[in-house]
Amino acid sequence: MTTMTDSSVREFKMPDVGEGLTEAEILKWYVQPGDTVTDGQVVCEVETAKAAVELPIPYDGVVRELHFPEGTTVDVGTSIIAVAVGDGAAAAAEPVQEAVQEAVAEEPKPEGRQPVLVGYGVSTSSTKRRPRKGAEAPAAAQTPTAAIQAELNGHGPAAPAAPAAPAAPAAPVTGDRPLAKPPVRKLAKDLGVDLATVVPSGPDGIITREDVHAAVAAPEPAQAAAPRSEPAAPAVSPSAPTSYDTTRETRIPVKGVRKATAAAMVGSAFTAPHVTEFVTVDVTRTMKLVEELKQDKEYTGLRVNPLLLIAKALLVAIKRNPDINASWDEAAQEIVVKHYVNLGIAAATPRGLIVPNIKDAHAQTLPQLAGSLGELVSTAREGKTSPAAMQGGTVTITNVGVFGVDTGTPILNPGESAILAVGAIKLQPWVHKGKVKPRQVTTLALSFDHRLVDGELGSKVLADVAAVLEQPKRLISWA
Repeated sequence: MTTMTDSSVREFKMPDVGEGLTEAEILKWYVQPGDTVTDGQVVCEVETAKAAVELPIPYDGVVRELHFPEGTTVDVGTSIIAVAVGDGAAAAAEPVQEAVQEAVAEEPKPEGRQPVLVGYGVSTSSTKRRPRKGAEAPAAAQTPTAAIQAELNGHGPAAPAAPAAPAAPAAPVTGDRPLAKPPVRKLAKDLGVDLATVVPSGPDGIITREDVHAAVAAPEPAQAAAPRSEPAAPAVSPSAPTSYDTTRETRIPVKGVRKATAAAMVGSAFTAPHVTEFVTVDVTRTMKLVEELKQDKEYTGLRVNPLLLIAKALLVAIKRNPDINASWDEAAQEIVVKHYVNLGIAAATPRGLIVPNIKDAHAQTLPQLAGSLGELVSTAREGKTSPAAMQGGTVTITNVGVFGVDTGTPILNPGESAILAVGAIKLQPWVHKGKVKPRQVTTLALSFDHRLVDGELGSKVLADVAAVLEQPKRLISWA
């Protein structure tokens, strides 16, 4: 996804890293203007509605410009980075050189300037930079940063409450401009930040990217400040929150995986009429079988747990009731029955809920299914699940029992007709062979799309899953 803007600069566009995706958020840049890149080098990490993906650059060159800062959501097909290639690679260093020259130009110039390697020598006069807006000129011994810090500490002069008119410039326009590199200026412009109000932390008073982000996160200043000589503390109740209390609320932007999940769940909940049925089942024999399989040499190195047998039980139930493995085609007004099972497993990750699926799970043996489940879980936890792994699912399992929850009413994954929720497996009193005994018990919940799955079909599927888990020997005869 590249385009040529001139003979020496290539524009790399945001690619569609997953089928049908329209946007992605830039999580992290690994390069900066002036850096040399090679074909195949990863330049940034982006997060789509499906997963986090690293983007490699497809040619050699020198980074000329990053068009968007980290945290920006960019439409697919939009240029995100410019790279100088071939004879134009040397020109890519120009923005960095311009930033150095600009920083030098904004430094005070003495009357008899002495040229050095870059710019001019240190000033020997008392020339000072224009003070920041909203504060009186600092003492000659103070730098702008020191003056602002003194103001924050209550030792400096207060800002005027309402200036009658803008003060006349105390220096030429080039000297009034805050020190910042071009990428930082662009970031400030995109975020709507006035650089004149930003407190610099870089060397020689240069504003950095972190300073701009800090200015965005900082609370709004008071409209008018009381004179320092006459402090007036407002009377507030001891229990009332103070103006500087930022711990009462946290706002989290809805984007990436969370945004996609929210849209999908709303669409599913208000498109497909959900029905949920429940069954409580004795899984003591299944738990014993899990322990036996862990000792089996055929399963050495594989992940063997109750979810493995639950997944197999659901696959057996689908084989016996194939109409449950279907989808509703609204445009064609057709029910599409799938003759394959791409088994989705809902996984909670640091990036949010994702549902990767095991392709053609119906054709896998129990050891193969164990290997697929182990790989799926490990990849999801590492945040490396690909968009392709989350597409094309036909039926899903969500294991809420790992959180100690008894059961729930799961919402269908869009495009699927059924989802099975598995509750916590607990030791409970249970009537077994006419006597009350402690048994391993769990509750299953099956949600299905009532447009194409009626109560009879949903009940048969749920009953079959329960029967297999109660008597796992049925896996041999039914499979």
